[in-house]
Amino acid sequence: MGSKTKIIVLHMKEIIYTGIFIALGILLIFLLAVMFGTGRKTDTNDLQKRYHPGVYTSSFSLNNTQFEVEVTVDESEITSIRFANLDDSVAAMFPLVQPAIEDIAEQVCESQSLEGIALSEETPYTSQVILDAVANAVEKAAVK
Repeated sequence: MGSKTKIIVLHMKEIIYTGIFIALGILLIFLLAVMFGTGRKTDTNDLQKRYHPGVYTSSFSLNNTQFEVEVTVDESEITSIRFANLDDSVAAMFPLVQPAIEDIAEQVCESQSLEGIALSEETPYTSQVILDAVANAVEKAAVK
């Protein structure tokens, strides 16, 4: 039968260069996939979802006057705390209520916790009632 045997001569230098270029190509593709791939997490995905976003209210009373505390939250933090229905006449009757909630709101938004809040020495009872109302509203917002 007339089969012809073919002999291929490969130079070792060409094989080494080809192997190096293939390895560099695979490394480049891997690095590009890691850098620009969809598996990379963003900052918002790193944070745990602690709250259902929205505005939550809780009410309390002082001397038969109803107050409503409004707590605004996003998925991971408490963004603001304020009175929902504080008009001028009520603010005049209770002049220390507004500074008390501002102090509590600042501490809670800064620490993102209701633990370790320093209550005002001028109005400890009022501050505690406000803090309890805020805790009630935050409990409504919490993811269970």
